[in-house]
Amino acid sequence: MATDTETLTRQGASATIEEERNFFEICKTIFRYNAQELCNPSPLPRTRATGGTSVSWGVMNRRKIDRREFLKMGALAAVAGLSPVPSFAALDRFSPPVRRLSFYNTHTEETLEAAYCVRGRYRPEALRDINHILRDHRTGEIAPVDPGLLDLLHDLSRRVGTSSPFHVISGYRSPATNATLRTRSRNVARHSLHMAGKAVDIRLPGCGLGSLRQAALDLKRGGVGFYPGSNFVHVDVGRVRFW
Repeated sequence: MATDTETLTRQGASATIEEERNFFEICKTIFRYNAQELCNPSPLPRTRATGGTSVSWGVMNRRKIDRREFLKMGALAAVAGLSPVPSFAALDRFSPPVRRLSFYNTHTEETLEAAYCVRGRYRPEALRDINHILRDHRTGEIAPVDPGLLDLLHDLSRRVGTSSPFHVISGYRSPATNATLRTRSRNVARHSLHMAGKAVDIRLPGCGLGSLRQAALDLKRGGVGFYPGSNFVHVDVGRVRFW
């Protein structure tokens, strides 16, 4: 039976990459306009008196053009189903209307496709599904996964140009599991970000391990570890570093 997450994923499939690019271009263009000029115009310079009113035709025409273009951009944004005047915060964190992720847990063989964020709002039910598939498979413990890590994975999949599911080697890790793994390998950190739901070990079918590592490095969003011998890349949302 289809879950709410799967249903919304199908509904969000109509948001195309081209629409996202168009919206981004609109946003950049709006930024070029002087907000002070559009919303709180300064007094016009005195160039010709008409019935006691001073008018600068050059400035007035320019303002008319600005507003006309502004409305035109708003109409284009409406066609894309998006706000024509996004907030500055939204522009700084521009992202597609629907953010989707797919996972395959290599230990439990579970799969999940989830629309975890829709128009800037994280969906609690989708996050619960993701927390479950990224749980500690050794103990069954479930903990919240940092949404920032999900955004990192989303951007990573877009950067390498694939919608293939991430193969998860290790997601959340309980303190007990982390302590056990430390006795087996020197590569396991005492205060691993896996225990905070801020790290995941992955590989991505159709993308070479080296290419996946480089894409993660290019994002500069946290730590990147390269483990070709074990066939996975570690990514986290801690400080920027690599090994």
